[in-house]
Amino acid sequence: MTTLALPLSCLLAVAGCASTAGSTPADIDLANAQVAVRTEKNGDTIEEYRVAGNLRMVKVTPARGAAYYLYDSDGDGRLDKSKDNVDVSPVYWKLYGW
Repeated sequence: MTTLALPLSCLLAVAGCASTAGSTPADIDLANAQVAVRTEKNGDTIEEYRVAGNLRMVKVTPARGAAYYLYDSDGDGRLDKSKDNVDVSPVYWKLYGW
């Protein structure tokens, strides 16, 4: 019984962290979004999602590698910057989905 306690507690802790609710970019409403898709010279596919003319999300699918997302979570039409107010946008990868 005790040999399973440690792996089980680690698994429960990871599952709890993964399901923690909050203000995440996944909460962005993309209903009725207009999607513009373009392919760059290097093979990357860029999808821009606009709601009422404002850019809300960009999905970048590289020719090689996993797709990543850039968001505008506050709806001002500009992609979010890092917390330090540096000109670097936070990037989000979808690691797991249902």
